[in-house]
Amino acid sequence: MTALQGETERALADARERIASHLVGRERELELTLAAVAAGRDIVLEGPPGTSKTTILTAITAEWGVPLLFVEGNADLTPAKLVGHHNPARVLREDYSADNFVAGPLVEAMRVGGFLYIEEFNRAPDDTLNTLLTAMADRAITVPRVGRIEARPTFRVIASMNPYDNVGTTRLSTSVHDRLNRLAIGYQDADAEERIVALRSGERGPLGERMTADAVAVTRATRRHPDVRQGSSVRGAIDCVLVAAQLARLRGVAEPDDERYPGLMLDAMIVSLSGRIHVDEAAETTPEAVLREIWEDRFVLEPRAAAPG
Repeated sequence: MTALQGETERALADARERIASHLVGRERELELTLAAVAAGRDIVLEGPPGTSKTTILTAITAEWGVPLLFVEGNADLTPAKLVGHHNPARVLREDYSADNFVAGPLVEAMRVGGFLYIEEFNRAPDDTLNTLLTAMADRAITVPRVGRIEARPTFRVIASMNPYDNVGTTRLSTSVHDRLNRLAIGYQDADAEERIVALRSGERGPLGERMTADAVAVTRATRRHPDVRQGSSVRGAIDCVLVAAQLARLRGVAEPDDERYPGLMLDAMIVSLSGRIHVDEAAETTPEAVLREIWEDRFVLEPRAAAPG
């Protein structure tokens, strides 16, 4: 190992430790993502919403001082929107010169050496994704009437997609898959999610602690319910605590053993989680009915089973 290699490895390890201090858990996912982008590779992060994909990328780019350019993948993301276009008004007045070209996020990321982050990657049209092939393979593209644009060394393409959502998505081509590394990211364990909720909600004390534990438990239960196609992410648990805390203040509930607390949590669940769970189309039920069933399991059946005698 040369001295330069040693310095590089120490710098990367130090960066990992500093970035990890901004995350709750996700040490393995951070290390793997960091290794891929440090190696100069593009990567797709595959997992359900609310699994820290954006948080990991934001922390990495902030540590390195690299711009992070967001693009939402959808049917309206055309190649022209991704690459850029000539300003029509200036073209009419002048010509198709390079000065009249309005750079899209791909060209902008290449020029500044940023990370192009495309969310919902598999919702973008095939011809748009194919526009990325040359940029990923050659780190350069040729734009008509503009010329060849070469990417700076820190340019990366980072994609994310939800493997559980098949509505409005397209199957990625072999050519796209062949140019991307892939990391599957799942939900964190209950302890990590409780720490995230406590940190994001800011609720403390006995009441806040119980709200956090209950919100995480019922949110995780939505992911296991047989009638639910996709459950809520940890964002639902955060909102559940925030709503429950405000309801507690409105109703004068100050202690976790207040007899009104279970009903308060049911109301908070309906508001915060009913729009975040997707019930199976074959199931003859509603999000509200599913949440009430989960609530009964948590607040009626479990306490009764734990009671003495």
